[in-house]
Amino acid sequence: MTDHAPAATGTSPSGLRALLPDLAPWRHSRDFRRLWVAGLISNFGSFLTLVALPVQMKELTGSAAAVGAIGAVELVPLVVFGLYGGALADALDKRLLILWTEVGQGVLSAALLADALLPRPAVWPLYAVAALSSALTAVQRPALDSLWPRIVAHEHLTAATSLNSLRWTLGGVAGPAVAGVVVAFAGLPTAYAADLATFAVSVLLVVRIAAQPASREAARPSLASIAEGARYAWSRKELLGTYAVDLAAMFLAMPLAVLPFLADELHARWSLGLMYATLPLGSLLVSLAGGWTSRVHRHGRAVVLAALSWGVAVAAAGVVGNVWLVLLCLTVAGGCDMVSGIFRGAMWNQTIPDELRGRLAGIELLSYSVGPQLGQVRSGGVAAWAGVRASVWSGGLLCAGAVGLLALCLPRLMTYDARTDEHAVRLRETRAAAMRAGV
Repeated sequence: MTDHAPAATGTSPSGLRALLPDLAPWRHSRDFRRLWVAGLISNFGSFLTLVALPVQMKELTGSAAAVGAIGAVELVPLVVFGLYGGALADALDKRLLILWTEVGQGVLSAALLADALLPRPAVWPLYAVAALSSALTAVQRPALDSLWPRIVAHEHLTAATSLNSLRWTLGGVAGPAVAGVVVAFAGLPTAYAADLATFAVSVLLVVRIAAQPASREAARPSLASIAEGARYAWSRKELLGTYAVDLAAMFLAMPLAVLPFLADELHARWSLGLMYATLPLGSLLVSLAGGWTSRVHRHGRAVVLAALSWGVAVAAAGVVGNVWLVLLCLTVAGGCDMVSGIFRGAMWNQTIPDELRGRLAGIELLSYSVGPQLGQVRSGGVAAWAGVRASVWSGGLLCAGAVGLLALCLPRLMTYDARTDEHAVRLRETRAAAMRAGV
């Protein structure tokens, strides 16, 4: 059961209040608060490992291609388990899926800790843990993404997306910044141990969330049910547009794999933790001033403009030679990525029926996760062939060009309006009827 309160009615906020995050989901849903805090804690630990793992791979191999290959080993589990995880999310209790995958991630953090404590750490466990962690993430994220619309009132979904982005970015800023210091001064084992501790706390919070069983209309997990979700996605060209734009942006312009080498090339190894923190810092700044997002209705246009700006900012980071300008460009890129993410999430949450939400969340997972994994492989390979900075600026320019082309080819994405879209109107009416009936 959720504890929704009736939506507030009145005048729109003005001045500074109009920019501050809309806290309605936090006030009206106890389960949203618990899940939000659990995610904040586990995300902080995950970002510790996000920095520690490529640093350890770099120390053990000295190869940009080897670091980029982390994305390659994560790709297959992400694709396979993302699609099947979406079917599981529709057919099973979402809370239990989130709980047990969180436990599994904690076990993997313990494995990284054990390997790092060996006198001569091995390389293969890093790849194995990366692959298994990718599989668990692929199972968890559809359940998590399809759970928010159940525990948050329909009119608060854009605000909830913004608050979830804020949760992610708080961990994303603090995690990498702290990880850079922890790895440099306390060592890799300490970073992995801290990650393990955060998963333990998160599990204790998720246990207290109300059960979230499958809807009565949900299909059993099968290839046929996965195909049904794919057919629905294909019929919704505006949703396909969000997937395609994000996939292009992340595949062509995600620079994470080469950041350790970029810091070396700029003679600023001290800046590595800051480089990892800049993307989530930009996202955090947007989230903190995210009250305006609830008043934007043409979400497709916002997604396209933000993705274009992301590509331009990444390209600039590869061109400038001053480390502080690089950090500034990456921060701007992170803010643009967050704007895109907020409006993608709003389109998905406000238009997809509950009985299909898990399977569509699995497809969404591929759009925003496969891209970064392939992007690591692309950026690492191009860096080994043409140089680190060429890898960064060329990816940004290709991203801007690809997004512009997609915008021309997908008119329904550019004309989407949440106030008039037939799918958004239908789901809004369904949710209102369910709340009147006390469901």
